[in-house]
Amino acid sequence: MMSFGERFRVTVFGSSHGPEVGVTVEGIPPGTPIDAEAIQTALDRRRPVGRRLATKRAEEDRLVVDQGVREGRADGTAFRAHVANEDVRREPYDRLRDTPRPGHADYPARVRYGPDADLSGGGIFSGRMTVGLVIAGAIARSMLAPRGIDLLAFTRSIGTETCAPADDADLSALRTAAGRNEVGAPDPVAAGRMEEAIAVARRDGDSLGGIVELRVDGLPVGLGEPFFDSVESVLAHALFAIPAVKGVEFGAGFGAAQLRGSEHNDPFVWAGDRVRTATNHAGGILGGLSTGMPLVARVAVKPTSSIAKSQTTVNLRTHEATTLVVTGRHDPCIVPRAVVVVEHVAAFALADLALRGGFLG
Repeated sequence: MMSFGERFRVTVFGSSHGPEVGVTVEGIPPGTPIDAEAIQTALDRRRPVGRRLATKRAEEDRLVVDQGVREGRADGTAFRAHVANEDVRREPYDRLRDTPRPGHADYPARVRYGPDADLSGGGIFSGRMTVGLVIAGAIARSMLAPRGIDLLAFTRSIGTETCAPADDADLSALRTAAGRNEVGAPDPVAAGRMEEAIAVARRDGDSLGGIVELRVDGLPVGLGEPFFDSVESVLAHALFAIPAVKGVEFGAGFGAAQLRGSEHNDPFVWAGDRVRTATNHAGGILGGLSTGMPLVARVAVKPTSSIAKSQTTVNLRTHEATTLVVTGRHDPCIVPRAVVVVEHVAAFALADLALRGGFLG
């Protein structure tokens, strides 16, 4: 089932090399402004066009709203929108039908859905499907923003090259700095090193992964539910739907395992007329509920699976070992393009929790 959410329900459709990819969103409160230009801006951030170090697949990704909007506002029915797939090349994938690509879903998908499943470009498992996630997230952001909730994702690392902006850095300043380079890192020196690392991997016929950091300011205290629908549970569920995501951590994350309680606990303090914490090792979440501190999460993105190096696989028809070289148009590192996806997936996951908790609508 390619759906997520209880009150703000997101369903993606299409496939990488099918006619279109898009999304249906149910639960948008009637009268909510639907800003098509803002959605298009988000889609343009996801596109590879203009990026020296990205895939050469050139899709326009022009937003088409099919239903659910009247005079610029949600009409109370299900919202549906799509973009067309125009730059489609099936031939490289047809040649690999019987030889599953290492790192891809080809083999388990063929077992699950049969030999006639359309896996061109990854099919329904492709990063192309994140178009729908960005559309849904752009609507969710427009619902969260009037409540003072701001989301920002940026590239924290690519390969071994990292940047670590201050925990209390202003989101607007980070957004401006990250927008000045191709990799989406707020540190220009680190960004230069990251770009060079990607270029080297591409020349080697290889790829790189990295980490995207998410920060959210302005969440009300008490958002979320204990146990199965905690803020961490819901966000992780949604973020793991992004192709290539292999890990999610909050606050100190796995580093907390090396701390003592006295080091990890965040002391409560008064800050003006409200309660804050002196540190934020918890990442803005305690007991599954938001604390009013900034939400901090990090997402690990694996290296792009499609690489130009020769790899070992098997022929499913002859049962013999063989090798293959993946051809076509692929990002040597998808981290920079994943930044906008992480931002918008987090937005619709938080919007769903906010509607369920009575913070929206």
